[in-house]
Amino acid sequence: MTLHNAGESLAHEGPNAEQIEYWNGDAGDRWARYQDKLDGLLQPFSEAVLHIAAVKPGDRTIDVGCGCGATTFELAARAGTGGKTLGVDISAPMIARARQRAEAMKSPAEFMLADASAHPFAPGSFDLLASRFGIMFFLEPVPAFAHMRAALAHGGRVAFACWRPMKENPWIAAPLFAALPHIPKQEPAIPGAPGPFAFDDRDRLHGVLTKAGYSAVEIEPFDAPLAVGTGTDPVADALQQTLDIGPLARIFRELDDEQRRLSTGAVQEALARHVKDGRVVMGGAVWLVTARA
Repeated sequence: MTLHNAGESLAHEGPNAEQIEYWNGDAGDRWARYQDKLDGLLQPFSEAVLHIAAVKPGDRTIDVGCGCGATTFELAARAGTGGKTLGVDISAPMIARARQRAEAMKSPAEFMLADASAHPFAPGSFDLLASRFGIMFFLEPVPAFAHMRAALAHGGRVAFACWRPMKENPWIAAPLFAALPHIPKQEPAIPGAPGPFAFDDRDRLHGVLTKAGYSAVEIEPFDAPLAVGTGTDPVADALQQTLDIGPLARIFRELDDEQRRLSTGAVQEALARHVKDGRVVMGGAVWLVTARA
């Protein structure tokens, strides 16, 4: 089942306009193409989110920043026929992919192209707000989370995963640091800015949720090995993914041929150091977060 029409678009307006534009361009297309690969890569964190979400039969769930629907389908399966599960994302390419998958799987999950921080959900519409890496992109996180809290029933549950600091995530950090000597100097990241590591600071994350009106906030670390590269040539597989999505993808688009050649070689060498049992395996580190509305 779908909400809205095929070919729809989301206006590039409001505080999250820059993110809406980005995820409806080439980035959204690339992530949709990598859906199978990313689902496998991030499976340990999907399972962790599902565990802390503790979905009950009949639960009404919203999956914020659902991407291509991996966690949405699992949430819907656990809620059963008496439940309702809605995946929401700002990326038209990923929502389109999620809807294709829902039809093929005959899943009851529904999908909506919308900005969850602004869409006028009916008050008390959901029992659970869940997310796997979909809640770090709000320019104004406190109002965003307060808005989403209004869509939860009184005492409604929150369960999501977000990345810990980059230095604790070698699957991202190692390739990036390997490339740095061969690329123009990068502007330092602004702490708390929208992006993968917006909530890497545990204290800031706790403050955002409490200021937005949530209670019983718990934030725990969780680590897992990630199979970044697989197949007959796992290093080549990991290299292609690393240069197509993630922080390096943006940087590489701005490089000249020589910078790209040197950077690619350095990243390849860095990835090759992590081959284990025929796969490139590197660590990933997240916060697992629960709270009550």
